[in-house]
Amino acid sequence: MMQSYDLTIIGGGMVGLTLAACLADSALSIALIEPQEAPTLAKTPANRVSAISFASKQIFENLTVWQHLNSERVTAYDSMQVWDKDSFAKIAFSAEQVELPALGYIIENDNIQLALLDTVQKQKNVTFYTPDHLNNIVFGEGEAWLTLDSGRTLTSKLVVGADGAHSWLRKKSSIPLTSRDYNHHALVATVKTDLPHEHCARQIFTPEGPLAFLPLFESNLCSIVWSVSPERAKQLSELTELEFNKQLSRHFDNRLGLCELQSERFCFPLTMRYARDFAKHRVALIGDAAHTIHPLAGQGVNLGLLDAVSLGQIIERNIHAGKDIGLYQNLRYFERWRKTEATQMIASMELLKQLFSGDNPLQKALRDVALVVADQVCPLKKQFIKQAMGLSGELPLLAKQG
Repeated sequence: MMQSYDLTIIGGGMVGLTLAACLADSALSIALIEPQEAPTLAKTPANRVSAISFASKQIFENLTVWQHLNSERVTAYDSMQVWDKDSFAKIAFSAEQVELPALGYIIENDNIQLALLDTVQKQKNVTFYTPDHLNNIVFGEGEAWLTLDSGRTLTSKLVVGADGAHSWLRKKSSIPLTSRDYNHHALVATVKTDLPHEHCARQIFTPEGPLAFLPLFESNLCSIVWSVSPERAKQLSELTELEFNKQLSRHFDNRLGLCELQSERFCFPLTMRYARDFAKHRVALIGDAAHTIHPLAGQGVNLGLLDAVSLGQIIERNIHAGKDIGLYQNLRYFERWRKTEATQMIASMELLKQLFSGDNPLQKALRDVALVVADQVCPLKKQFIKQAMGLSGELPLLAKQG
């Protein structure tokens, strides 16, 4: 029997669930298709964490998701330190400088997803198809026809791809993708440090690539993201724990004393991706399905969450105006809005990556001057803080306070 929906979301991760949550009060019927079972929150911290910006926290608070998080596993950071290895150059931010309680929050992805699930599963307008997978899609004038692996068939006025960097929907919709290999792999792990992190997010730029220590919910636990060449990532993954601990501590200038691995080491390649179209007839893309960026500033997830609530805002506007939510002409404002934000973020990350890569003496001198100037010029520093907190650009209503 065929089921008809107004909106179908492909992907029940953080971004897809956020879109469903922000349409809780709408009259839309929503289908959510997700191939994976719901995650569980293990006793030990997960390797995949997100630096949730102040703007993203506002989104979760406005959607009443924040209170469903396991609060003991949420770490606010009220300061940031960034410095260049073997150099005088550094920059430090604090929440105090912008008169706010925190710059952001380090939260395990599973914790966020479970809180969103807790919220969305209570919505009467959402039907879950999980674990299930989209098998085929055909686009008609007034709707799209979807077939699932389970054999169930659906129709939908709008289908949204929140299905990640290798988006099935993007490929099936014949949307071209621009991509560029950063020629870096990110090594992620959880480590214990001799010295407490004091709720400070730290990042050092080394000739090999940036190394970030993100504070976790125990005072001596951090999540690390080490961006290095694929060959170096393989070498670091294969080191004994003792040797890895030594190299990690040394590369981080022993800023937090000796580091000890507390988890497995995971590596994944870093690629910039940018879909040529964020919307087409009956289709919209959000999150990693539309764009992926270097984790240098930890903004990937925040960009995706802003996509979700921006699309939700445009869908609500179209409903109130009596417009077809799946027509491309009614999705063009969303596409222009989010493409502008994504391209600016990609360009910023590219500039930072180029400036802070390698150990060319001239380049090193340039970045040292850039860091010193940024640290000492108050308006410039405040702009950096604003960007780090996700408070720059055109913000959707749900990302604003009040």
